[in-house]
Amino acid sequence: MTVTDAETQGPHLSNRPMDMPSYELSPDQQEILDQVDRFAKDVLHPLSRRMDDEEWWPDEIFPRLGEMGYLGVTVPEEFGGVGLDLMTSGVIAQGLARWNHAISLSWVAHENLCLNNIYRNANDRQRRKYLPGLCSGQKVGALGLTEPGAGSDALGSMRTTARREGEFYILNGTKIFITNGTIADTLLIYAKTDKEAGAKGISAFIVEKGTRGFSIAQKLVKMGFRGSPTAELVFDECKVPLENLIGGENKGVSVVMSGLDLERSMISPICLGIAERALELSIEYAKVREQFGRPIASFQMIQSKLADMYVWIETMRAMTYRVLAAANDLEIGGGGRGEIHALSAASVMYTAETLNKVLNEAVQIHGGTGYIWESEINRLYRSIKLLEIGAGTTEVRKIIIADQLLRD
Repeated sequence: MTVTDAETQGPHLSNRPMDMPSYELSPDQQEILDQVDRFAKDVLHPLSRRMDDEEWWPDEIFPRLGEMGYLGVTVPEEFGGVGLDLMTSGVIAQGLARWNHAISLSWVAHENLCLNNIYRNANDRQRRKYLPGLCSGQKVGALGLTEPGAGSDALGSMRTTARREGEFYILNGTKIFITNGTIADTLLIYAKTDKEAGAKGISAFIVEKGTRGFSIAQKLVKMGFRGSPTAELVFDECKVPLENLIGGENKGVSVVMSGLDLERSMISPICLGIAERALELSIEYAKVREQFGRPIASFQMIQSKLADMYVWIETMRAMTYRVLAAANDLEIGGGGRGEIHALSAASVMYTAETLNKVLNEAVQIHGGTGYIWESEINRLYRSIKLLEIGAGTTEVRKIIIADQLLRD
């Protein structure tokens, strides 16, 4: 059964007051999570070792995800999507991350940063041109925001420019740390169209693979999430048609900010999925690893670690589902302000920092085995730092939260 076979038009809240939020999945959402879990375990997990060892990407994966109904989750069927919601999208990210976190990261870059951003901000002509291929997985999506000199201050320090010449915009600049950069066919790129206006002079453009003046400078080799390809992109007098402008000239900041809130909301389920797998591996290892003539699971110190991990994961789960529910109905062009801005930053800050604690104890339980590069728990451990950096560092997340708290 594909995701489209399950009815997930709203949570089932039987015996619960309508104004009481639920931090649990509905039966339909749980069914989808179970389905994704089975698929990822059978199909994606066997690929994870090679992906990490070789920085290898399996080209058949996105079409396969499209066949399963795991792409275009939030996009209406008329544009090739499934027509469900962000909560369902988050559940899929969680299930994928349990068994292959590298694919889960590339999936989020494609599904949320590119595909959903285009759907939310593009006009109907742009939607009909680009969304079907992205929803089927025949085309791979990416987003280009970060630059070599503009990370946490991605908007204010942006150097990539776009000048209008006749029926084209001419892009010049460099983007770095771009997930899916080497495999993307459709990229959502931000550039300054009014250098004097600062962050308010940014526009968003769809750039297609093969466009003259667009090239991949290098593929970057990473510590973690190694199978998910990351690249530096260069735009040298890159000619982009006027019709590829998204949301209007100098309107890119609203696209960026609402997209960042949704991105942060979608990183939390990746953290949750990785943490769940780490606990499962730790329980299995503690039961079979023997010291002093008995399994280490019988030692109270190990039991204490497992108990802590369980509690941390359950609080991660509550926070993850809380922010997904809050972001579920975020209006087009919304975000970048108010409670959801603080909440999405708080969610990814908490889940990423807590994941660090979970994996630290997991490696400790595994002992020397956990320190070996080829072990699965080591692979998971090497992934955690990115989640404290990507989509705004922990420090930036704290600034966002404090700023919202201190507003009059």
